[in-house]
Amino acid sequence: MSSALSGTARRVPQQERAARRVDALLEAAGAVIAERGFDAATMTAIAERAGASIGAVYQYFPNKEALVFALRTRYAEEMEERWTALSVAAEGMTVPELVGSLFEMMAAFMATRPAYIPLLSVSLNFKRDAAARNRLRGRFAELFQRYQPALSGDEAFRIAEVTLQVVKSMNPLYAVARPKERTLLLVEYKQVVASYLESRLA
Repeated sequence: MSSALSGTARRVPQQERAARRVDALLEAAGAVIAERGFDAATMTAIAERAGASIGAVYQYFPNKEALVFALRTRYAEEMEERWTALSVAAEGMTVPELVGSLFEMMAAFMATRPAYIPLLSVSLNFKRDAAARNRLRGRFAELFQRYQPALSGDEAFRIAEVTLQVVKSMNPLYAVARPKERTLLLVEYKQVVASYLESRLA
């Protein structure tokens, strides 16, 4: 028994170290891509930024595309967590307050994850899990039904789909805009989404 327990104890730190190494590589990839862009970012530069050997990088990721796919997956998971937290915190908000918080959350995410923007234009055949996508829409559909109880489940889900798709459409415009223009884009999108929701949830 003691032998089995000691074997388990040795494996846990190894798993933790591997997780920390992957986290460090993804953080390094994000930093390098934010500075240089996807095309100019190299595995060597990412390894140097992470303080790892190039062999260690290839141990976890066979190529740059695999590393970036993992980074995009990480960003998608973080974004879903923020959207979910917002759907919970929105209890008691007016529609304009909800929309303002939504776009402020998006802008804050893109500011703290600067690699997110250059990665928007990279074709990686990246698709979010359909179940996760539907869960998010379902949470917002429930939120919209609290605003307007007369909505059916299908209607609320459809409004959630349209709303999230409109929000998502800002990304490519935001990616190429200058800082001042980004601020103005946020204003325009807030007005569009708030007007739509106020008309549908009235």
